[in-house]
Amino acid sequence: MDGITEVLRKEKKYIISQATSSNMYQLLSQVLHQDQNSAREGYMVRSLYFDTIDDTDYTQKEDGYEYRKKIRLRIYSPSANNAKLEMKEKLGDNQRKRSLNISKEHALELISGRYECLLSYENSFALELYFAMMQQLYMPKCIIEYRRTAFFITENDIRITLDSRIEATENNFDLFSQNLNLYPVSHFDDVTLEVKYNRFLLSYVRDLLSECNKISTSNSKYCLGRSISQSTGGLFT
Repeated sequence: MDGITEVLRKEKKYIISQATSSNMYQLLSQVLHQDQNSAREGYMVRSLYFDTIDDTDYTQKEDGYEYRKKIRLRIYSPSANNAKLEMKEKLGDNQRKRSLNISKEHALELISGRYECLLSYENSFALELYFAMMQQLYMPKCIIEYRRTAFFITENDIRITLDSRIEATENNFDLFSQNLNLYPVSHFDDVTLEVKYNRFLLSYVRDLLSECNKISTSNSKYCLGRSISQSTGGLFT
């Protein structure tokens, strides 16, 4: 299972209320395609984020570096038999995301700090990840979980998502656990609206988005998940 996908898009994030999110759902569902896995209540997204021993990726995000990256494992169900190993990079105004499908067994090896399994994937991306994670001493830092409702348009690779109930843990890295003990890291009324597109946003989509009051944000879910330990000097890591 060594399929690689790559996308390069612009990405904007906004914080909206639950009431606004409900209104946006009604508007978007009338004119956009809904993700096949996305019912009204959305679907689970769970990611385990890696970082260097001295939290380089977290620090560069907080300091607003022009180039920065995140490395994560992502699943959509605790009973999944595979995972996506992803690197997401900020390149100027664009976001580049590369994904490698790996087995559950290899995901568990990565979580335990055994990265040699990446050498069994005969592609340059897996090799790049292997050397980065080995040389820069990457290790698991936190798990983030939330509910996502997603819409898409094939033109310009437009994708709009509504993410709510963001929770995290920095104490348990069992990505496939059926009973993961998580704590909330976002306000109960906050929903993160993400707009991702290639080149430019179609005018009718832009008009739809103008119907809601939005607060632009650069906060990442990873940084939200690390906020408790970072504010206490690592006491809870």
